Amino acid sequence: MKLLGGLFFCAVPGLSMAQSGNYVLNGKVAPLPETAKAYLYYQTGKGATTDSAVIKNGTFAFSGTLNEPLSSYLIINPNGTGIRQRGLAMIPLYLENGKITVSSKDSLQNAKVSGGPVNADNAVLNNLLKPVNEKMAAINKEYSEAPEEKQKSQEFTSALEKRYQVLEEEQKSIYKAFIKSHPASLLSLFSIKNLGGSVPDVKEVEPLFNSLAASVKSSKAGVAFAEEITKMKKTAIGAMAPDFTMADTLGKQVSLHDFRGKYVLIDFWASWCGPCRKENPNVVKAFNTYQSKGFTVLGVSLDQTNARDRWIKAIHDDGLTWTQVSDLKGWKNEAAGLYSVRAIPQNFLIDPSGKIIATNLRGEELESTLSRILGKI
Repeated sequence: MKLLGGLFFCAVPGLSMAQSGNYVLNGKVAPLPETAKAYLYYQTGKGATTDSAVIKNGTFAFSGTLNEPLSSYLIINPNGTGIRQRGLAMIPLYLENGKITVSSKDSLQNAKVSGGPVNADNAVLNNLLKPVNEKMAAINKEYSEAPEEKQKSQEFTSALEKRYQVLEEEQKSIYKAFIKSHPASLLSLFSIKNLGGSVPDVKEVEPLFNSLAASVKSSKAGVAFAEEITKMKKTAIGAMAPDFTMADTLGKQVSLHDFRGKYVLIDFWASWCGPCRKENPNVVKAFNTYQSKGFTVLGVSLDQTNARDRWIKAIHDDGLTWTQVSDLKGWKNEAAGLYSVRAIPQNFLIDPSGKIIATNLRGEELESTLSRILGKI
């Protein structure tokens, strides 16, 4: 699941094309407090960028330069205190050359975006996605409004997740139909990225990318995504797992090849990642159940140098008795880079020969996969 208040994944900000060239975005929304500010949030090759603009009588404006359309979020904070606050109004839009208009008589969520071919295509796609997105939002609301005790219930969250997964498949079908009918639209490339999410399946996204027009594939964003696909293939099911060496909690160097002859679950996680900590009991159960049958876990933490103590504490608190390694570089973890990890928890199941045989096994799926491979206990 991708939503439910961030319950199921902790994701690194997405990659985008390098910004570089002319757009003007004019906004008009319902009157807001004098303290209100509008923010544009987007990713470039240099990382996350946030621009801000004062709102006067409901109007605001942004301008800038770029070579190609850029995916972004427009956010409004009535207090003008930045974007790191829950419940802020926001909408996705695309920055592209020319004039872009955002207008609404009431709230930002109901705003209409016009200007440029990508935003025009996006309006069409949003109209197609609206029914399923509303159902997804209803599930999010059901979770967020549930009592804390109920939110901790595995039965409750599993039921929501199953309903959500049905909607995800419906959403994917809509994306695929749009991509098929709009091969020359740069929005189709963005749609492939959205469809793939934080943990894309190369077998799903590569054929869609190959179906795009040459003009889209040769764009800067297209070339960058082609490079990502090449990286994905290196850790796809059937590929030999890239080897790496990293220090464990005592500073001893541990290599993946040290585990040859066993089934190994490479488990990417971090002490600060709520979804990871929630998933840890499932991994503990699997380890305790199958370790006598040639199964083990290699934990790779995306904690940072200043969080070493929290990493060690989380290992003890969660009862993670298998080998744990980290270079304490956060999202720049070298193993995470090798495995194209952009969201955690994420894992790769390696067979005794070092081949990747499954990915992203969580909860019941982890248990059922191990049971099928190693036999029921």
